Amino acid sequence: MEHGMILSASGWRKIFAKSGDAEDTSADIGRQNTQIAALAAETFAQYLKIRLQNNHPVIAVGTDSRPTGNEIAKAVLRSLLHCGLSIKYLGVTAAPEIMAYARTVDAFLYISASHNPIAHNGIKFGMNDGGVLPESEAKKLIASFEQKCADSDAERHADSILSSVDDAALNILFNDSKLYKQEALKAYATFTNTVVAGIDDEQQQEKVFSAIKEALETQPLTVVCDMNGSARTASIDAEYLPSKGLVFKPFNAETGKITHAIIPEPENLTYCAEAMQKMQKDGDSSVKLGYMPDCDGDRGNIVYWNEKTGEAKPIPAQEVFALCVMAESAFDIWLAENASKKSLFWKAQNSCGKKAIAVNCPTSIRIDRICEKFGISLFRAEVGEANVVNLAQKKRDEGYSVRILGEGSNGGNITYPSCVRDPLATLFAIVKLLTIRDKTDSEGVLHKGPFHIWCEKSDQLFKYKEDFSLADILDTLPVFTTTGVSENRAVLTVKTKDKGILKERFQTLFIAEWENHKEEMEAIYGIARYEAATTNGTKETRNVSDWNNGTGGLKIRFFDEKDREKAFIWMRPSGTEDVFRILCDFEGNEEASERSLLRWETSMIKKADDMDDEEVAQI
Repeated sequence: MEHGMILSASGWRKIFAKSGDAEDTSADIGRQNTQIAALAAETFAQYLKIRLQNNHPVIAVGTDSRPTGNEIAKAVLRSLLHCGLSIKYLGVTAAPEIMAYARTVDAFLYISASHNPIAHNGIKFGMNDGGVLPESEAKKLIASFEQKCADSDAERHADSILSSVDDAALNILFNDSKLYKQEALKAYATFTNTVVAGIDDEQQQEKVFSAIKEALETQPLTVVCDMNGSARTASIDAEYLPSKGLVFKPFNAETGKITHAIIPEPENLTYCAEAMQKMQKDGDSSVKLGYMPDCDGDRGNIVYWNEKTGEAKPIPAQEVFALCVMAESAFDIWLAENASKKSLFWKAQNSCGKKAIAVNCPTSIRIDRICEKFGISLFRAEVGEANVVNLAQKKRDEGYSVRILGEGSNGGNITYPSCVRDPLATLFAIVKLLTIRDKTDSEGVLHKGPFHIWCEKSDQLFKYKEDFSLADILDTLPVFTTTGVSENRAVLTVKTKDKGILKERFQTLFIAEWENHKEEMEAIYGIARYEAATTNGTKETRNVSDWNNGTGGLKIRFFDEKDREKAFIWMRPSGTEDVFRILCDFEGNEEASERSLLRWETSMIKKADDMDDEEVAQI
């Protein structure tokens, strides 16, 4: 049986709508997709039994808000019941919510296709560490699933699974879901307190939240959210934000009513910006922040009110991540000066003295610059949330404290102890910057706020002022021009099936082009040399001579005459979509340079895609 799914550690995805139309809003998935869902669930159930040595593991199951989610869930639940698992079904749940709740059970299975178009769907698998399976384990699952689908008896076997569980057993799970949903919401809120406060002791957490609330009493802050019918409509946002002193104003908040494209990139953040603009025009000057989550609610990029220009503006994904890295790194210092050193959580994060950040390969050089200022080590993995999470854990095992990590190319952030992106973590990183300000204690000692700490660390004290705004904060970040991942020019379709061979051909073309144009590269762009780097899983290899690393990431790093990295071009076949992704990052407000280097990269990839081995040999 052909399953048609793109399988990766980040999730298994395909168009599940029966019609095969990526924009179909129908709930019908058809017989074959029902069978595929059943086999996928059986594969995970068998994996869990072997790994846990337990015939009845407890698993949390939930869906995002896509129209096909309920039908896939029915097939998955029948399969898990058939296999004897104990199931806690949550219904519609945000990805960070089910992953927080999963820490109380054995594993989770989440039905979602994240930011993909509405008719897509898929499945994510994970254990009780709160993240998806690492690549090494995901490969075992994939191999087992593909073997099941290749069996000549696959369809009959899937049908036998589906018919073995009656509707009454299924209805019990649906009826019990309200109870488990409430448990999940409570677990998620408690866990979010730890993520935001950076400490697990409730009394110490209250110090952080009291500082936020105290500031908001005199300077109210309204947060607007374009829910776009996502899973976050059924999560904690509407209760959690007001509990911390914020005013929360959501719209498009009906679960499943997806009113526009799902991916939270600038072209879709305009709805949130327009809502903020109207509220400001109507006299609500407290409207300063907005966000829009994707369908599974693990990613939410930011819109802010720029007092200097009098308009609501989206913050590009790479800049959102840079802002969060700066914010959490500065907050870490503030927390070390203001929190009790008795907390075991605090000790675990700060006793080692070595701090690191883990990012994906195409994350902007902005992060390198910020890490330099804080004295933090930076490590890169291949694209894929699982790769970044596993790299962070690897570094913790090596003795590093890793407070924040993520994929700058996609925006959002993962803040320890979470293992998944979360718009609340992103939002509160910014809220802490805005609200925790300088304070003089009863003994006359000045305790600097996170933004003051950043200005000092980055040699920008001249930019610090007491009445700073988010626009002032953004003005202190390193300036780079970076291709947006959702732009048409960032996505290519290539014919060459073997992407490693495509990179080999690209390497031949690039080296020839470089030799012919290196004087121009230095004169026009200030680029004196280049170096190739590859990423596969959690491993980055610098200065490689062989650019064929299969389906991994390839980056060409460019250095100036002082041997300081100032730009890069990057490429990688997508693990969740049938496309080839490219990107350019260039220091400064240099749109013309970024576009030029990206066009150069594009032309070489297209030429390599059209060449055969004989043509390559002639170069």
